[in-house]
Amino acid sequence: MMNRLKALENPLLTKSLRVLFLRGLGVLFLFGVTLLITNRFPESLVGAYDVSRAFLFVFGTFCLIGMNQSIIYYSGVFAAKDSLGSIKLLYRKMLGILVVTSALGFVIVALLPADLIDAFYNKPVYGLLLKTSVVVLFYGLTMLNIEIYRALRKFELSEVIRNVLRYLFFLIGLVFIDQMGRHESLVDLFLVNFVFIGLLTSMMVYATLNRTEKPVELFRVSLPAIIRRSFPMSISFMCFLLMQSVDIILIGKFMDFKQVAFYSVAVKLTTIVALVLSSVNAVFAPKIAELFAGLKMDALKREIRRVTRMIFVITIPIILLLSLFSDQLLSLFGPGYVASSSALRILLVAQVVNAACGSVGVFMNMTGDQKTFRNIVLIALLGNLVLNWVFIPQYGLVGAASATAVSMIFWNIIAVIHIYRKHRIKTFIH
Repeated sequence: MMNRLKALENPLLTKSLRVLFLRGLGVLFLFGVTLLITNRFPESLVGAYDVSRAFLFVFGTFCLIGMNQSIIYYSGVFAAKDSLGSIKLLYRKMLGILVVTSALGFVIVALLPADLIDAFYNKPVYGLLLKTSVVVLFYGLTMLNIEIYRALRKFELSEVIRNVLRYLFFLIGLVFIDQMGRHESLVDLFLVNFVFIGLLTSMMVYATLNRTEKPVELFRVSLPAIIRRSFPMSISFMCFLLMQSVDIILIGKFMDFKQVAFYSVAVKLTTIVALVLSSVNAVFAPKIAELFAGLKMDALKREIRRVTRMIFVITIPIILLLSLFSDQLLSLFGPGYVASSSALRILLVAQVVNAACGSVGVFMNMTGDQKTFRNIVLIALLGNLVLNWVFIPQYGLVGAASATAVSMIFWNIIAVIHIYRKHRIKTFIH
């Protein structure tokens, strides 16, 4: 009993639970948006929206080149040296890099042959792709601004932006275009929402940083150092997004946009499980970097064990409920969406392994092992791509889910083994 009370008094776990609450609120917003879209908009438009969403996340990750991850690493290092105020200069440099990479990304897309892209998909997709690439800068701004607040230890504000503001204005816009009968504006509304949020959060961050106290000793980080630290994290994170998007993108190639819509809802349901791990990681990542930089390995081991157990205990009941009531939950989005029930159960099996393995990706990125993690995830992505290409034409949505599940289980287990061999730290449940 005393141990349980002490666990509740742990600041890290308390913050994690608050973040979990806010991310749970974000999931409610996400499903509110999804329910409105799937029940009020044509399935083909829903599929086009999901493809645009996948494209934006992939392009945005490319343009961020991992800076939204590395800024958390640097914040831990600055905190260990009592110089968190140095992050202001770092943020400015990262903004410059983002502007350059976003412009480069747009130019690359603009130079792609439209006929070739449309022929690959057997449907007109290039216009959707080009339109999405215009908004990449604002998506990148939004993601970087969310992480700057996390780096400044303003976890609740970071999560309010991530989980409330991102969806609130989009939801209001959806109600408006639905009432006006302008359903064809769905993708445009989704993209314009990121333009608005990107500009709004940039003004908020500017005001916050101007109030940040100057550090006693200013630590400067060069542009090459930022890129060297960030780029491997970018590859890892991009691989993650691609593993979450390759199945959707290839379903769009081999099947129609209706099937994309059905499968995407199953994927969104698994985010209920993933939010537990992501909520803990949001708070735990800076702490890992701080403890590791301070060589406090015993404290780090204790925190990892405690956090992994909390993740597992919260996650398993959610997975069981989603598995038992998958048909009923999917039917809420429309009768056709029950077609992805088997795919959902397969994805949930992978989430059991993901929860049991703990914060492996965050641990490796925050302890200077980002290149090894990049290689592990890159191999998993290549396997995921091959399996999706082979499985989807033969097994449809079940094939897509199986490919994604296999790749997720692979990288988790390999990362767990690597961490234990190198640091003698058990990130998995024990």
